[in-house]
Amino acid sequence: MTSGSARLSLLFANIGHFYIHLFTAFYAVIVLQLERDWALSYEELLRLWTWGALLVGLMALPAGRLGDRFTARVMMTVFFIGMGVASIVCGLIEGPTAMMLGLSALGVFAAIYHPVGIPWLIRNAENNTGKILAVNGIFGSFGTAGAGLVAGTLIAGFGWRAAFIVPGVVCLLTGFVMLYCVMAGKMSAAPPQKAPQRPQSRGDTVRVFVGLVGAMFVGSVTYNVMQNGLPKMFSEELGSIVGGDPMIAGLLTSFVFVSGGLMQLVGGYLADRLALKKVYLLCWFCQMIFVSLTAAIVGVGLVGIAALALMANVASQPAENMMLARYAPEKHHGIAFGSKFVLSFLCGPIAIQAIAFVREATGGMSWLFGGLGAAGVLVVLLILALPSADQDKPASAPAE
Repeated sequence: MTSGSARLSLLFANIGHFYIHLFTAFYAVIVLQLERDWALSYEELLRLWTWGALLVGLMALPAGRLGDRFTARVMMTVFFIGMGVASIVCGLIEGPTAMMLGLSALGVFAAIYHPVGIPWLIRNAENNTGKILAVNGIFGSFGTAGAGLVAGTLIAGFGWRAAFIVPGVVCLLTGFVMLYCVMAGKMSAAPPQKAPQRPQSRGDTVRVFVGLVGAMFVGSVTYNVMQNGLPKMFSEELGSIVGGDPMIAGLLTSFVFVSGGLMQLVGGYLADRLALKKVYLLCWFCQMIFVSLTAAIVGVGLVGIAALALMANVASQPAENMMLARYAPEKHHGIAFGSKFVLSFLCGPIAIQAIAFVREATGGMSWLFGGLGAAGVLVVLLILALPSADQDKPASAPAE
């Protein structure tokens, strides 16, 4: 039975995952309104998020190290309060230079979540780890999906500043609630006791990390391209439906990410019951196919294909995180997950620059999605080289 402290930890871990993806995605919608209000090009304004996206990656490793040293509870409190304040500041400033600095601060605090929150979640999951990771992943996908809905609605009703300030205030208040829970002793620093894991061979560990590096890089670039590029892509490719309205573009993007997020339940269910390599390979094979099709489909069908591509992308996450946790020593989980998310979030600025470059060169994003589909072929080959013995298969199906 899950303790009250563990339940609170899981609750704040899930809320945090919703917030990190909301706050790192809503600028892709806000920028559509800034393009009008500031009379600057879309590409120029999108690039203002480059440093913020870069810092989400660069600061993940030191954030993970701090999480190992000062406990996840402390760092998660800093995450909520810091990100909330940074978002409020973004809504109060003027001009592109100030916006770039504000978005950079947002990126610094956003960097805390993944290297601290995910291993914290795994340590507090007493059973059904795959399912718990899947639920947590759904919160993250709903955050990305909610970015379009929240930002679009707030922009339509109150302007782009409200799209920064209102979520920032909510995040800040969440941080104060968690601070109270920590100071009142309602959340223990010690996670539930688990049976020790069987040590893995050095050779298998190296093979897993090499394979995961390639998969995480391509998968993260793909996710970030979709997160930052779909609002504009839908606005252009579905002009008769969107009509240049940021809210409609945001809602269509929200549909894609809600659909993708729900698929993580399937990924988590399979990760609890099958060999992790098989689950990971299946997800990547589907992603390779659907991302390639995104480059070729036109009209309303583009929304459906994009949703399928996103489903395959996020469904792989429970298996990926379980493999990483299994092959990394628990006392170094912060550093291991920090390293993963340094790589993952460095893909944010790469994706932003790739979108801007390909659009300037070709006038669209089809070539970009075609290239990502081709890269998926290489990832499938890397996964085939991972260890395939039963050591990555759960000993038995966990209790419901």
